[in-house]
Amino acid sequence: MEAPVRPPTPEPLARMAPGMQWGLILLVSLFFAGLLELAGLPAALLLGPMFAGILAGTNGATVRLPQPLFFSAQAIIGCLIAASVELEILTFFLRDWPLFMGTVIATLVASSFLGWLISRWKVLPGTTAVWGTAPGASTAMVLMAGAFGADARLVAFMQYVRVIFVSVAAAVIARLWVDTSGVVLPEIDWFPAIDWQPFLSTLGIAVVGGLVGRLLRLPSPYFLGSMILGVALHLTGYVSFQLPEWLLAISYAAVGWTIGLNFNRTILRHAARALPQIIFSVLALMAFCGALAWMLSHYLGIDPLTAYLATSPGGMDSVAIIAAASNNVDISFVMALQTARFMFVLLFGPAIARTVARLVKE
Repeated sequence: MEAPVRPPTPEPLARMAPGMQWGLILLVSLFFAGLLELAGLPAALLLGPMFAGILAGTNGATVRLPQPLFFSAQAIIGCLIAASVELEILTFFLRDWPLFMGTVIATLVASSFLGWLISRWKVLPGTTAVWGTAPGASTAMVLMAGAFGADARLVAFMQYVRVIFVSVAAAVIARLWVDTSGVVLPEIDWFPAIDWQPFLSTLGIAVVGGLVGRLLRLPSPYFLGSMILGVALHLTGYVSFQLPEWLLAISYAAVGWTIGLNFNRTILRHAARALPQIIFSVLALMAFCGALAWMLSHYLGIDPLTAYLATSPGGMDSVAIIAAASNNVDISFVMALQTARFMFVLLFGPAIARTVARLVKE
């Protein structure tokens, strides 16, 4: 007589009530975010919840973030990007636009070639590799990737592996070239006094921009809609933004949890198998950007550290800190080039991804 077949044992979190699952996810998120903050890595408030979500998702968590919260988080992040686009940076860009555009296009060509190569090797499916290798705008690329058929989980994995590598490299450069020991970062005011006019303007742009993006059927409508409306109103001087840290923390966590909870053990094993090729693509892009920096320094006489920081593929927060720590760095040049690449990737990333995907299929 054959032994009865036992049903598979439920995974640990699947046996817990939803409230208990969320409580555990929140505690683990705080733990990871705290560790990343202590290590000085950027995007800790997004990466911590994402790591916690991955752990929960691969251990049978059944909870998911309600879609309205995720859409709201996308709209708030769109406002954050809009607030970072300053008229002074655009003016500086217009002064030397051929240099900036040449550098930006060269970087995008290199990253697209790496994405094509990884796709051609069948390491990652579809356009995932193209979105994952896009230089800069990490959170934006993750938010937009899913709307174009890419696997947002693997895009996030690729993007944040690069964020970590680039940030560590920036920290090493800071230690070797720049004395940052005397630089004191301002303390974060988590609950600032609310200035109601810019705060309500921010919420209004998030709501209206998201709805307009949905009506226009934009990809990632809540993110792009609020960003486009916010940039237009911000540059024309009609509105100013207030984005308190507690609101940004909630938005980052919502994005991190949504991505992380969609991981399962199969997709995590797939990501782990692709790790060598992902690291190769990150190091290759960093080396290419380093070569661009050498060319800017050697042929145009730009300070070497300024050139390196300006061409660094991502990690704008780290770049800004290092640039501010040195009197020899041209901060305007650094931030103008970083911002130009950031906006170029946002505007043309979808078209580039579709073009490379067609080339892979041919």
